[in-house]
Amino acid sequence: MRMTGILAAATAVLTAGLVACAQTYDVRMLEIKGDPPVMDSPFSMFGEASPTLRDYVDLLHDAADDPDLEGLIVRVKDATLNVSEVEEIGQAMREVHDAGKTVYMFAEGYDTAEVLLASYADDAMLQQGGGVSFPGVYMEEMYLADTLGWLGLEANFVQIGDYKGADETITRSAPSKAWDENISGLLDAMYANMRGIVKDGRGLSDAELDQAMDEAWWADGDTAIDAGLIDAEVDLTGMLDHVESYAIASGWTGDGVSYKGELGPGEESVDFANPLLIFAQLFQPVKRQTTGPTIALLHINGTIIDGDSTPEGPFSSASVGSRTIRNAIKQIAKDDNIEGVIVRIDSPGGSAIASEVIWQGLHRLAQDKPVWVSVGSMAASGGYYIAVGGQTIYVDRASIVGSIGVVGGKIALAGLLDKGHVHVVGRARGPHADLFSSTEPWSEAEMAMIRSKMTETYDQFTGRVTAGRPGIDLSKTAEGRLFLGRDAVKLKMADKVGSLDDALNDMASSLSLKEYDVMDFPEPPSLEDMLSQAFGGMIKAPIGSESLGEKLAMLKGVLGEQRFNALRDAVTMGAMLKTEPVLLTSPQIVTFK
Repeated sequence: MRMTGILAAATAVLTAGLVACAQTYDVRMLEIKGDPPVMDSPFSMFGEASPTLRDYVDLLHDAADDPDLEGLIVRVKDATLNVSEVEEIGQAMREVHDAGKTVYMFAEGYDTAEVLLASYADDAMLQQGGGVSFPGVYMEEMYLADTLGWLGLEANFVQIGDYKGADETITRSAPSKAWDENISGLLDAMYANMRGIVKDGRGLSDAELDQAMDEAWWADGDTAIDAGLIDAEVDLTGMLDHVESYAIASGWTGDGVSYKGELGPGEESVDFANPLLIFAQLFQPVKRQTTGPTIALLHINGTIIDGDSTPEGPFSSASVGSRTIRNAIKQIAKDDNIEGVIVRIDSPGGSAIASEVIWQGLHRLAQDKPVWVSVGSMAASGGYYIAVGGQTIYVDRASIVGSIGVVGGKIALAGLLDKGHVHVVGRARGPHADLFSSTEPWSEAEMAMIRSKMTETYDQFTGRVTAGRPGIDLSKTAEGRLFLGRDAVKLKMADKVGSLDDALNDMASSLSLKEYDVMDFPEPPSLEDMLSQAFGGMIKAPIGSESLGEKLAMLKGVLGEQRFNALRDAVTMGAMLKTEPVLLTSPQIVTFK
């Protein structure tokens, strides 16, 4: 396993003058940066791929098992972790502590994620001159009904489930009472969960945390230390001096600190002196083969669609295709070395048909191999539909689950076309051929037809839930309600609060596997496949697409990344309505700060 290099510029400073002897205080470092990908990319052979979340957890396990290690420094460097990822990494950090080692944390600045992660460390260090910000949880929703009306667009949507709310961002100017109650309750739970992490880890009472948050909406190091959110303010070059002081204060006696380097050094697997070999390996299809007992890790990451999965692009969201997942399930089913499957879900839902197709595949697979589910940040709507196909569901405390409901509709373009003096002549043959006309809204009779069909989909959804989750009370969990993982377990929507690592370890124990491999599915595409997809898109791109790209880049700069991504995902869902008017999806236009 290869990890990215760290502290290249400061290595000499960190290692100079350290005493190397049997009684030194040995420490290593783990750098966490960027947004951990779900699984390895095709470029991981070059050693430049970012570590996955599971890579970080595995390295922390290595640290816990290292008998020669006294301390571990977790350096957080420009990381973008969500609360669920913090909990999974934090749990592994706690295991390092439980193994009798001291866990240190260092960051140039502390925002919400860093403050939460610091709650799992024994000692949290801030770069001298850095800042700490822990103001709370902020959420934004954009309501576009008036915007659409101004453009001459009329949104026709139906939702099944009073609390679903997925259509309200484009059909209303403000939230309904039910949606306001739903999202406010979820926000309350998220806030309480975050507070619980900090209170438990930092040993703060409610009153002390209230005061800390009041002072640390933006605080310097001294203020944050006084508030109890961090422990020390040190310069990077003095990090090991601080570690030694902490160790001595904790009762350690010895001959000094010895920095043993980065945790998980890697090796280049490609001969970079041979360009022909590089290109040969790049275009070689990804072929993997199990060699012994294996647990498959099947990733459901992104919006659920029919067809093939697509990666996230600068202006497009990632999607998980039913065809891609079914092919992966087929591959898993026929491999006798694969003894169990963990389905890792991080999805807001999407296509109702694709969700059912994936559920069917998992249902059949579960007849031959155990199929468990681990929820990352979200398994909502179609994501939860798929989750109930598993026999056991693990959730993080901060996972969002539920949204058992259905929404669907179309946007009538007649008003917009009129403004552009565009005349559309529609010709229909058949009793309902014009049901999905792009110009005219639905009549009351047509709306009733759509509602009836959507109710059938909702009944199928709830039927899958009750079959997969015996004893669940739909009167408390359905109709679009959203819950945090910790509450989902109490409501029988999930079985256990636990990380992906917990799910893997528990499955291995249930299968009596002492040594086993973990293999990710679906397989990463080859570079040839990626280029083919990219060039295919370029060929289909309209004239002036570069100008469009510039405009999208400008819009992203104006809105900010979170708002732009939320709007982008909403447009993605809207585009799906062209081929499928009924969706299992949760609201998208939401920003947390």
